Amino acid sequence: MVLFKRMLESLEFREAFVRFGIPETTSNRGYPALQLIEQFIVSIWCGACRFAHAEVVRMDSVLCRLFGWPCAAEFKAIMRLFKRFDMLTNERVQMQMYSWLFGKLSGLTKVTLDLDSTVVTRNGVTGNAIMAQKRE
Repeated sequence: MVLFKRMLESLEFREAFVRFGIPETTSNRGYPALQLIEQFIVSIWCGACRFAHAEVVRMDSVLCRLFGWPCAAEFKAIMRLFKRFDMLTNERVQMQMYSWLFGKLSGLTKVTLDLDSTVVTRNGVTGNAIMAQKRE
């Protein structure tokens, strides 16, 4: 996680975050939107595939110290943040984030593209077979 933290720092994620226009909480007890987004990203890096899996990060005091969070939010706080997005806000934030990210990519001199061709089998049927069955 230290390497991922350094990557966010080198991208100047926290400095750019204020330009994204992510809705802040109106509660005086709420967590800053920056922390909730960082916590969401870290949860994904730790293998979360559901909001409830973000509790893994919440219970990890080392990650809290690493990212400078006083304490991690419950996954429901992250869900409440995303509920504040309407379609217009979503498009505006996405445009801001993409322009920031692609602006950072223009300075890269070397890029590694890693393709993963893993096929996950569920209940004895591959994902491609399931999609073919749905089309029929």
